[in-house]
Amino acid sequence: MASNVNPTVRRRRLGQELRKLREAKNMTAEQVAERLLVSQSKISRLENGRRSISQRDVRDLCGVYEVEDERMVDSLMQMAKDSRQQGWWHAFGDIPYSVYIGLETDAESLRMYEPQIIPGLLQTHRYAEAVIAGALPESTPAEIEKRVTVRTRRQERIRDEERPLRLWAVIDEGALHRIVGSRQLMVEQLEHLIEQSQLPHVTVQVLPFEMGAHPGISGQYSILEFPDTSDSSVVYIEGVTSDLYLEKSPDVSKYSVMYEHLRAQALNVEQTREFISKMAKKHAQG
Repeated sequence: MASNVNPTVRRRRLGQELRKLREAKNMTAEQVAERLLVSQSKISRLENGRRSISQRDVRDLCGVYEVEDERMVDSLMQMAKDSRQQGWWHAFGDIPYSVYIGLETDAESLRMYEPQIIPGLLQTHRYAEAVIAGALPESTPAEIEKRVTVRTRRQERIRDEERPLRLWAVIDEGALHRIVGSRQLMVEQLEHLIEQSQLPHVTVQVLPFEMGAHPGISGQYSILEFPDTSDSSVVYIEGVTSDLYLEKSPDVSKYSVMYEHLRAQALNVEQTREFISKMAKKHAQG
C-alpha cells in the first residue's frame, strides 16, 4: 500500500537500477548528461538516490539506454511515482537529515559509535530537549520541540514488536560524564539507557577512557543495513551543514572493520551496565 512506501528507499533502489542500465551500455554519467542536455551532477544524484526523480526522467533515461522491455520501463516508472510520495517525517516540514530518517526507518540493523552524547534513539525526552537546545542555540522553542517530536517518533522502531530495529551502540565514556541539562536529568537518562540496553535487540557498550586511542577517534558514525539484499549498506557521518553517505563496498567494509575493533575494545554488556550505574550514582551525589 502507498502508506507503507518509503520514498527514500524507493529512490535508492531506482537509482541502483538506473546505474546498472547505464553500466550495461558502457556509458559514463557525463555521456548520459550530454545526451539529455543536463548536468552530470544530476545524473549522479539520481543514481545515488539523493534527488527526487520524475517519471519523465525515467522515460528519458530508458530511451538513452534503449530499454525495449516495456514491463521493465513500467516497473521503473512506478518506482519513480512511489519515490515522490511523502514519508511520515515530511509532515514536520524541512528536516535537514530527512534522507537519513528515511534510511533508518527501513533499516534492519544499525551499528553506531557516539563519542559526545547518548545516541538519539536512546535519549529521554528531556535529555533530547537539552541536547538540541545546546547544539542549536538560535533555535526557537517551537523548532526544538519539533525536532524532539521527530526524534521520539524515530524511537518507535526500538519499541516495534513486529519489526524492531537491531541496534548496537558503542558510546564513549565522555558522553556519560557530560552534564546535559542537569545532574538529575543525567540520572534519569542513564537509568533509561540501562533499561533500553536490556531489550533483546539492543546492545550498548561503553568505551572507557583508559582504552586510549581507538578506531573511532575521528568521530561519530553509523552503519545501516537493510533487509532487502539489493539495498547496499550505508555508512552515515553527520555534519553541521551537510551529511556524508558512503555506499561503496570498500568504504563500508573499512568502517565495519573499525567497528569490530571498537566493540572488542569496549566494556562487555554486563560491565557496561555496571559502569553506567556507577556514573548515575555519581551524578546523583553531585
